[in-house]
Amino acid sequence: MTVETVLRGRAERSRPSVVRYLALGALCAAGWWLLYRSLQPLSVWLTYGLLRLPPAHHLSSAVEFFVFEVPKVMMLLVAVVFGVGVVRTYFTPERTRRILAGRRESAGNVLAALLGVVTPFCSCSAVPLFIGFVTAGVPLGVTFSFLVSSPMVNEVALVLLLGMFGWRVAALYLGTGLLLAVVAGWVIGRLKMERHVEKWVYAAPVGETAQEQALPLPARLRLGADAVRDIVGRVWLYVVAGIAVGAGIHGYVPTNAMAGLMGKAAWWSVPASVLIGVPMYSNAAGIIPIVRALLEKGAALGTVLAFMMSVIALSLPEAIILRKVLKRRLIGVFVGVVAAGILVVGYLFNLLM
Repeated sequence: MTVETVLRGRAERSRPSVVRYLALGALCAAGWWLLYRSLQPLSVWLTYGLLRLPPAHHLSSAVEFFVFEVPKVMMLLVAVVFGVGVVRTYFTPERTRRILAGRRESAGNVLAALLGVVTPFCSCSAVPLFIGFVTAGVPLGVTFSFLVSSPMVNEVALVLLLGMFGWRVAALYLGTGLLLAVVAGWVIGRLKMERHVEKWVYAAPVGETAQEQALPLPARLRLGADAVRDIVGRVWLYVVAGIAVGAGIHGYVPTNAMAGLMGKAAWWSVPASVLIGVPMYSNAAGIIPIVRALLEKGAALGTVLAFMMSVIALSLPEAIILRKVLKRRLIGVFVGVVAAGILVVGYLFNLLM
């Protein structure tokens, strides 16, 4: 029996399994969509039919917002985490490192920013990823383009923005986030700050990369389900807390009340939003409902976008973790460059939108 015959037999045996998984996936997607489309009338019935809350009341408005947004955001979160979990099986840290190694800075910054979108590693991965990139010969500026893009252009935030505000806002967020990551990495690369990386990082061994095996589709789908259990299990409380804050703003803050504090006329609102957002520790799923509530109450899009980006991209825990491999001056430059870019994005959107 030849090798080709064995491989052909394995492929024929696995084909029915793949078809079953695809059929089950299509059925689940159809059920998900029908349930998603029913959330709005269901929230109205729960608020005014089951709970019998009076219409046009602060509490009623807040409760309706909460009971609508919690299942909506959770459903979007499960869908996007599952999809990204499957995609992530094709982009392991080792493969990402190999793709970026040896790239020229101009093209490398763009490629690193794009890879940061599809390889969204958490803050805990910042140090090993940084060491792996540097020891593999990835330029420092290219590495920072990846480190900026990975948290900032967050796949959860992108899908939630698409579901809540439409494709224009989501596309603006994606485009400005990628541009900011490319420019920030390019600027840091031009400053030639390699001497501000801790010396032991360059002495760290590269290590041997394990041979990657091609996973069958069922295995990739199981890894996507594992990602849902892991990530959603860790962030659901932040999601509910963020929606609760958004519900309070939606129900009790008067319409247009935020126009004076976070509107276009208040020139100081953008830097103030960034200063408030930097020390906050939240994830994209928890901050998006607050963003929606602020916009509904009259806050300017640029100001709110600057606030969201500062929370997601300038995480204080990540800066603390990066201190293990970077000296203070380089961390300060990193934070300063990204913060300046966020300020430009905020003012630009307030001017154009």
